[in-house]
Amino acid sequence: MIQAVLLFCIGLVMLIKGGDWFVDGAVGVAHRYKLPEILIGATIVSIGTTIPEVMVSSIAAAAGQSQTAYGNAIGSCICNTALIAAVTIAAKSVQDIDAKAFRTPIIFFFLAAVFYSAVAYTSGVFSRLIGILLLAFFVVYMVITVRQAINNRVVTDSEDAGEEEEKPLWKNLVLLIGGAAIIAVGANLLVDNGQIIAMGLGVPESVIALTFIALGTSLPELVTAITSLLKGHSSLSLGNIIGANLFNLVFVSGMAITINPFSIPSEKLIAGQNASLVVDIPVMFATMILMTLPALLTKKLRRWQGIILLLIYFSYIAFQFFF
Repeated sequence: MIQAVLLFCIGLVMLIKGGDWFVDGAVGVAHRYKLPEILIGATIVSIGTTIPEVMVSSIAAAAGQSQTAYGNAIGSCICNTALIAAVTIAAKSVQDIDAKAFRTPIIFFFLAAVFYSAVAYTSGVFSRLIGILLLAFFVVYMVITVRQAINNRVVTDSEDAGEEEEKPLWKNLVLLIGGAAIIAVGANLLVDNGQIIAMGLGVPESVIALTFIALGTSLPELVTAITSLLKGHSSLSLGNIIGANLFNLVFVSGMAITINPFSIPSEKLIAGQNASLVVDIPVMFATMILMTLPALLTKKLRRWQGIILLLIYFSYIAFQFFF
């Protein structure tokens, strides 16, 4: 147990440093190509920070651990929105949101969530065809988003470009790739040893997947969000969170399902009904709506949203452990 705690702490340090490098590299790329930070956050940064989810869910699916593969994706979406985004919003309200750039990943997320939920509520079985369709959805999103980013490059005056010395492209790429690698290793240390600690406390597998593993694999998003906030790049953080939620449904789940199709775990029931259908999926929808709808309507995120989201998250965690 002592060794697990030590490795857990090492993983946390790696996440913090990796997140710092990753954000610097992503912002550098965004500035060099005059791209909106929110689009970089919803694409490049989101892929990097969902690496732990992809690795954990794919390995779990290959090993036949459907509870972990399924719970990690849904749990990470809830954690990203109700904890990570909530902390960012509660700490500082975001002003002047780029509604056009913000709208695309939101629309794609809800389209994917409706499709994912429809499968869950109708058959409860995620076949390999469903996995392939989810991966195809991911490809379509990336193509459309990249084209949108190219068509909406930010044009700046030449004198503005000289205000801040830009790093060479190769340095930004080294920071981006190196940061992502350190994040992935650090997250694995946290997940593996966090699971050992949790198992030592007698926590059920389904709860571990929706809480400990979901939180562990979402730590890159948390570190990226906090680092982005401290560096004054809140749009990058929010774009990352929305993009990461979408990737959890279409990329992470798509990979896991394609590797080894599975059914929705039914270990936990509420009044005879599958707890995931009654609580997990509705909470995922509710938290995303609470975060995104006011942002689209007012182009602002306010502190009260973050506080309510945090209350929802801690209530959800309490439900997982005590009900």
